[in-house]
This record gives sequence, C-alpha cells and structure tokens, in this order.
Amino acid sequence: MSNNGDHRDHGFGVRSDGRSDERSDRRPEVRSEARSGVRTALVIGGGVAGPVAALALRKAGVEATVYEAYPAAADGVGAWLGLAPNGLAVLETVGADTAVRAVGHPVPGMVMSDGAGNRLTSFGGFPELPPLLTLRRDRLFRALTDHAVAEGIGFEFGKRLVSAEEAPDGVVARFADGTSATADILIGADGIRSTVRTLIDPLAPAPEYGGILSFGGYAPADCGVGAEPGVMHFAFGRTFMGHWRAADGRLIWFAGLPTDTPPTQAEVARTPSAEWLDRLRELYTGHVPGERMLRHADPADLMAVGPMERMPSVPHWHRGRLVLVGDSVHAPSSSSGQGASLALESAVELARCLRDLPSYEAAFATYEALRRPRVEVIGENAAAVNEVKSGKKAAPAFPALEDMLRPLHFHRIDWRERATTPEPATP
Repeated sequence: MSNNGDHRDHGFGVRSDGRSDERSDRRPEVRSEARSGVRTALVIGGGVAGPVAALALRKAGVEATVYEAYPAAADGVGAWLGLAPNGLAVLETVGADTAVRAVGHPVPGMVMSDGAGNRLTSFGGFPELPPLLTLRRDRLFRALTDHAVAEGIGFEFGKRLVSAEEAPDGVVARFADGTSATADILIGADGIRSTVRTLIDPLAPAPEYGGILSFGGYAPADCGVGAEPGVMHFAFGRTFMGHWRAADGRLIWFAGLPTDTPPTQAEVARTPSAEWLDRLRELYTGHVPGERMLRHADPADLMAVGPMERMPSVPHWHRGRLVLVGDSVHAPSSSSGQGASLALESAVELARCLRDLPSYEAAFATYEALRRPRVEVIGENAAAVNEVKSGKKAAPAFPALEDMLRPLHFHRIDWRERATTPEPATP
C-alpha cells in the first residue's frame, strides 16, 4: 500500500502479526442470507458504530434500520479524533473509506517529547499501511450517515429508545415519541451512556472518570511553535499536551486539566471559555510548547470536551435478542487513540458472526469471545496512560513506538474468513 489515498485491497491481507498473507479460495463468498436466521435488525444509535454495523449487516444478508435520538445527523458535536489504520481497514470492508478520507487529514508521523521540549522518541508510520486520519467527530458522523443512506440504509431520527420487549420471534423497541419498531434483534450502538446496556443489565457499570477534563482548540500558524505537516506531537511532563498542523496551517491542540472531582457536562458548558482558557494557561506555564500555543489561543475556538471517561469491563455484552457494540460496551479513553477504530472493528465482527454462526445466540457469544480480550487490554493500557496525564504517575521510559503500535494498527478482521468461536485460552 502507499500513502497516496489508494489503499484498496488488491488480493493480499495483513495478518494481526503484521505479515502479509495471500488469500485463498477457502473464504466463503458473501451469502444472500445470514446463517443465524436473522433477517432484520434495529440499530440504536447513529454515531460511529451504528451506520457501519448497518452496512456490514447488509453485506451479511441482514436488513438493518438505524434509530438515532438526535433530530438530525450530528453537526457540531464533539471535537477531533483519529482513525488508525485498523479502523480505516474496516471502512474499506463496508465501502465507506473514500467518503471518510475526503473529510479527514492524514497524519502518519508521531513525536514524543517531555514538557521541556526534549525529544524522547519518534515514529514515521508503517509504509505498508495508510496513515492515521484525523477529523472532526461530527464530520465523521455526517460522512458515515450520508454514505449509508446512499447505500440504501434506512435512518429514523428523533427516536430516543426508552424500552425493549422480547417475544419468541423478535424484539419490540419503544421510543420516547410513542412509536415502536420490531425486528429479529436489537443492537445497542448508543454510546458510552447506553440505554441498551441498562436494558441488558440494570446493574451494568457506568462510565469511569479518568481524572482529566479534556479541551481542544487552535493556535495560529505563526505562533512560533514548530510542527511539520503530517506529524502529531505529544509532550509529557507534569501536564500533557498534543498538537498537529491542520491543512490550513493552524495548529490543532488538545490538552488536559487534571481534577479529582469533575464538573458535570452541563457545568463544563456553563463555564465561560475564557475562564477555562485562563486555567489552562496557568497550568501550562513553562510547558513546551503548551505555554506558547495557549497564549495565542482564542477563547472563541476553545472546545470544552469535558471529563475523559472510559467504560470499565462490562459483565454482560448481550441478553436474549439484545447485544451491544462500540462505545456502549468497550469505550476506551481518548488516550488509546483507538476508540472509533475499535467501535468500527466490533461492528463488522458482529455482522460477520451473524453471517456465519447457526443462531443469534451463538453469534452473540462468539462475537464477545472474539472481541473482549482485545478491547479490554487496550482499555487498561489507556487507563494507565491517564495516570501519567493526570500527574499521578511519572512518565515511563518510552519503548519504540513501532513496537507499541504494531499490534494495534495491523489488526484485521477479514470479511472473507469464516467467523468461528476461538479456542479457550490455556491457563
């Protein structure tokens, strides 16, 4: 593969250990009907995982409709995020990669420094993989929704789920506006504050606070901070900050404000941006390059993202005809750089299991067995990074970034492979 925007699969896959693997004829063709017997699905949530789950289900022979609580596709919601190569590979599987790349900015390189400006380690990207793609969260939502609609996926907006009732032959979803919908299964892609998660298990854990309030913003191109195009910089110290250069030359930055007791999202929104910026400037005094970027930042551009959160281990991923996917079940903190990519992976893995397993019960169990180990390891590693960002632990000596990123970026879910239940791990 090259970095010129053409990353289509031309007959060779990349295994999770990073080695190329020529495809053979042992992989099944896409069937017109899922082996599980599932023909219809209600997908609750139209963010990242929802539209991709619906697209993958269509490939697996399942017709899905997406139900979104917002009155329209999200615009102006959320800050910036990154899609890693493993997430981009999922978008290729469902044909949405071109639409998403059109609204993103490739950033293949990374540099790690300390808060005094001393470079610790760097990484130029894997030449055989597409680069990391950065983009606004709302632009990703819009691109995925528009692509899914163009492919014939149905969307219903203004549909806030309040309950779900199972019957022998299906599940009925009931919405706050008094309407209802019926299908064979219901998929909860409704985010970190998932309603479906509580319907599956009323005692399910809530999101876990990571000790940091997250903020983002812009600094002018001539603020005196260097950033080569295509390189993301991370600066550790008693505080943490990251930045990269946008296509228009401005610097995009993200920073954290450690606090033991976080304000609510409403309290974050009510606090004036100038006040938050003053607190950040005080915290980052002496930080390289944070002090300079924040000095030139405009309060009007500040993005108060709010408390950094993650989902702890969720005991029950599914119950009966209900199943969870994406952030509703395994949201890592933003420190992982993998939240959106893991959500995309799980959306396709769930569809593949419904395609290949003999019942929805078997499909749900196999899906969880295939996904839980990977997402929980990544989530725990990101939680450890949060301890460093919040100042509770000193930054460790950094290993080679290539070794850290390889098992993340090279992971692939091969659509043409038959989904099978993994062997139990040896004690």
